[in-house]
Amino acid sequence: MHGLGNDFVVVDNQSLEFRLTEPTVQKIADRRRGIGFDQLLTIEPARRNGDLFLDIKNPDGSSAEACGNGTRCVASLIMSKRQANTLRIETVGGLLICERTRTGDVTVDMGEPSTEWHEIPLAREANTRDLVLENMPHQIFTCVNMGNPHAVLFSENCELFELEKIGPKIECHEMFPDKINVEVATVESKNKVRVRVWERGAGQTAACGSGACAVLVAAASRGLTNRKADIVLDGGTLIIEWKDNNRVSMTGPTEISFNGHFSL
Repeated sequence: MHGLGNDFVVVDNQSLEFRLTEPTVQKIADRRRGIGFDQLLTIEPARRNGDLFLDIKNPDGSSAEACGNGTRCVASLIMSKRQANTLRIETVGGLLICERTRTGDVTVDMGEPSTEWHEIPLAREANTRDLVLENMPHQIFTCVNMGNPHAVLFSENCELFELEKIGPKIECHEMFPDKINVEVATVESKNKVRVRVWERGAGQTAACGSGACAVLVAAASRGLTNRKADIVLDGGTLIIEWKDNNRVSMTGPTEISFNGHFSL
């Protein structure tokens, strides 16, 4: 499946018949010899008060706490199967409430943003709104945790930013002990932001739901945008709203690319 080109392999493991190992995840992630994905999503039985649990893996086999576009894809898939319009999905990053809109898109309540230095987390106490990264050509970042960590850089023209070159350096900077997702954003108006994404463990991706949420929170907290705006990613547009109750919602489309089977 994919959400705006942010693509996923979705595995139904509700019977808990298998456990994917790190080497197996890496083999499936190979876009030439496997299937290829930005994240691998495994649907498992609920562990607490949700309808299901979603396990998220990056192409390198590492775990991710949250994946907004992936959550929308799984929600759309399961709601269609169950003929339901709402779904509660458990992740390591928290419980995400999903709803089907009248237009067929899916809205996910991504929860409340976290901005304290230890919540990102950073290696040491620092100002997360204006974080200075030493030994970086672009130094001032705004950090937001949306179930997973993000560093947002505002640029006059994000299209000219050397994301493939600088993205991995920011991701693995010593200030981020758990590594970090990177978004380079250009504010075009109070209601529109252009964004490019470097995802932790995956590289440059066409879209990132939690990243779009982090960008909106960072921009609105600086007074650069309204609390609801279109976030325009390489793969398309997500509608992000930072509500008065401090929760962030994300709305966008999902698509099934193909169904199939693979052998472990």
